[in-house]
Amino acid sequence: MAIFQPTKNTLQPKISLIIPARNEETNIGKLLAALSNQSYPKELTEIIVVDDHSTDNTATIVQQFPFAKRIQLKEDAINSYKKKAIEKGIAEATGELIVTTDADCIPPPEWLQTIASFKEEKQSVFIAAPVVINCNSSLLQVFQAMDFMVLQGITGATVANQKMSMCNGANLAYERKAFYAVDGFAGIDHIASGDDMLLMHKIVKQYPGKVHYLKSKEATVSTEPMKSWRSFFNQRIRWASKAGVYNDKRILPVLLLVYLFNLSFAVLLIAGIWDTHYILYAAILWVAKTLVELPFFISVSNFFDKQWAIKLFFFFQPLHIFYTIVSGLFGQFGKYEWKGRKVN
Repeated sequence: MAIFQPTKNTLQPKISLIIPARNEETNIGKLLAALSNQSYPKELTEIIVVDDHSTDNTATIVQQFPFAKRIQLKEDAINSYKKKAIEKGIAEATGELIVTTDADCIPPPEWLQTIASFKEEKQSVFIAAPVVINCNSSLLQVFQAMDFMVLQGITGATVANQKMSMCNGANLAYERKAFYAVDGFAGIDHIASGDDMLLMHKIVKQYPGKVHYLKSKEATVSTEPMKSWRSFFNQRIRWASKAGVYNDKRILPVLLLVYLFNLSFAVLLIAGIWDTHYILYAAILWVAKTLVELPFFISVSNFFDKQWAIKLFFFFQPLHIFYTIVSGLFGQFGKYEWKGRKVN
């Protein structure tokens, strides 16, 4: 898939950027400061921060940026606050192109310009774009950055080739009229997660051939990693929890195959208690898995300028296998905590 090179648009849509925020005082100021430096025309940019019951100084910080409009989410006792926040933001929006991101993300200056240029060239109804995780040298953050690069690479490859529908809500764009044409989050609003992929599945079904992936460094937003292993697993369990309700049924067999493959490592190691030959089989499978996946990982590492991760790839495989098994299991049968709330 070729890297998209943005051009100055002759037709520039009005963009409404929707930012759900809950207790984001440490992040929202940085995001809004970055948005003030966007190259896209200010008169064609509308920024809406949807305050999701924040109890910190989020509201005060947003007020320091006059170009940002803050609205409050008042609904409570619901299971998907983020979907409701985005829905409320879109209802207030006046732009024809909706862009969503998270409050802990930072976009480059050409972000919105690149999205608008790509939409004009491809006539896209829905656009998925890259996200990269910032990290320090800790095991937790390095692992998240590496794992997320793989997920982003798979997302780009599958969407570009029209094989499956995958995306991340931290960097999305879609037509406002398309959101309402598919009845928004209706039918999926009872699911805590899925403001991104579940909506994408609805749109790709109604607009085949109009859903695209924007591969561009100018369109890549960076986000922060989870600060603890508990929050990391909660995040991944939240992502896995929506798998059973995917409208794009092409994904389910792939997810099942990947899960069973990773589970086979645990089965072999347990069997090794009685016969050590099984431990050798697990080791051989580990090496084979690494060799097969390595070219792909090198490609995504180069795109995200994280070439340092290549030499760590082999050693992080066991951790990746373990977390895949755990998050996949609890994502289907367990509850999790997100933004201080217990959800299903």
